[in-house]
Amino acid sequence: MQGKIIVGIGAGFASVVIGVGWQIATRAGVTSSLEPTDLALLRYGVPTLILAPIWLRAGLLPAGVSRLLLFFMVLGAGACFGLVGMAGAQFAPAAHMGALLPATMPVFVGVMAWVFLKESLSKARLMGFVLVAIGVAAIALPALSLGSGAWRGDLLFLGASMLWSIYTVAYRKSGLSPWVSSAVISAWSFPIALIAWLVLGSGKLLTAPLPDIALQFLWQGLLAGVGGLATFALAVRNLGAGAAAAFGALVPVAAALAGWAILGERLEPWVVFGVIVTSCGVALVALNRFQLPGLRYNL
Repeated sequence: MQGKIIVGIGAGFASVVIGVGWQIATRAGVTSSLEPTDLALLRYGVPTLILAPIWLRAGLLPAGVSRLLLFFMVLGAGACFGLVGMAGAQFAPAAHMGALLPATMPVFVGVMAWVFLKESLSKARLMGFVLVAIGVAAIALPALSLGSGAWRGDLLFLGASMLWSIYTVAYRKSGLSPWVSSAVISAWSFPIALIAWLVLGSGKLLTAPLPDIALQFLWQGLLAGVGGLATFALAVRNLGAGAAAAFGALVPVAAALAGWAILGERLEPWVVFGVIVTSCGVALVALNRFQLPGLRYNL
């Protein structure tokens, strides 16, 4: 049991690092030489090829998994999620993305687990939900009142967070291994991303500078596409949906600092406040669900 928890914790931290890097790379990509459809094509096309032996062996409809459950997994972590989140990065900075996308996920997961998995909601988790709501409001409302247009990205980030929450709960019920789920989701998502790239006709993948393409190939295709889903799924499998989602508490601060240090984005006082409050809320949501041997929280 202890080994399982250690593996889950390691996978959780790995998913945080990959997630923050993906957010910074996405923000850099869609604000420079590429479009969300370009990034989605790399995000799902590369892992579809690399993980082909896995999804060919398991099949596009793995045995023992209902088609409805598989649909929710692909919807939540596939091309729809990617396109929505990447489109949001065109309008709002990395600090918003880090706070509104992964940090609100435990709230959505908690509500879905309460509704569909019949899990109880403690007072601590409810208080955490309130803190997350305050943090989200602190980040999003000033952007709305200032007319900066960032509110469009904020809404898209919340939509992407809800989609990923659907995947989190669906994957927990699927029983699939992390690699099989990653491979199958990518294989189903690549045709959707390709259609979006062709139909929208706004892709710049063929004309963008080679260094930009190489950076996105690394982060979208290899690290996020191959490693991101697998590490998060491994955390869910070993720790549970709630505890895995708790690692989202680390993302807001890390993404905000990375956006400031790497992309030169300003950190407004209300954004800093929102990031801190949101992180505290996420931590509180998961505190009594994250139990280690000899260390138990019951709030």
